[in-house]
Amino acid sequence: MLFIGITGGVGAGKTEILNHIKDNWCSRIMLADEIAHDVMTPDGRCYGQLRELFGDDDVWQEDGSFDRKKLASVLFSNDAKRAREDAIVHPAVKEVVREEYAREKELARVDLLVLEAALLIEEKYDEICGELWYIYTSEENRRERLKASRGYSDAKVDSIFKTQLSEETFRAHCAEVIDNNGTRKDTFFQVDALMEKKGIRPR
Repeated sequence: MLFIGITGGVGAGKTEILNHIKDNWCSRIMLADEIAHDVMTPDGRCYGQLRELFGDDDVWQEDGSFDRKKLASVLFSNDAKRAREDAIVHPAVKEVVREEYAREKELARVDLLVLEAALLIEEKYDEICGELWYIYTSEENRRERLKASRGYSDAKVDSIFKTQLSEETFRAHCAEVIDNNGTRKDTFFQVDALMEKKGIRPR
């Protein structure tokens, strides 16, 4: 089983590529954002620590779960709490990823395990994944996609881009690069070629 970590800047088109992989190869896709959401629920492994951290903040719903918008507002305005939340949630997500990797390896039911994570490089997932793939899309194209699909302003896009790794850093850490600036057909052709290169046969 090959374990691939997929990353790239916001608006790079990672979801489209993940769906193509899911539809054409015997694979399992894991999304770091979904895992983070799970570990923060009342039944999740981080809940107790987060309840202590945000106990005095107005971020709770009646069922004890987080109001995501209110939590985001607190984190945006409080760097110290955001850092403490990251220090709780990110290691827990990584722990889940390690566990699921070990589980899938033992079950041997998929040819390909894929993790998509915005902080794949920053959180050193190269220590777990077999290799990292970078989805490259120019800033100009990403900007246009984000404005069209999410309604983001140029100012919001600029603020997001400032927090993300440079193209050079992504390329330096990733074994493979998929250029997603062209047509969907062109992008999928690159993915198909990489799968053939890695010896991963279609369904």
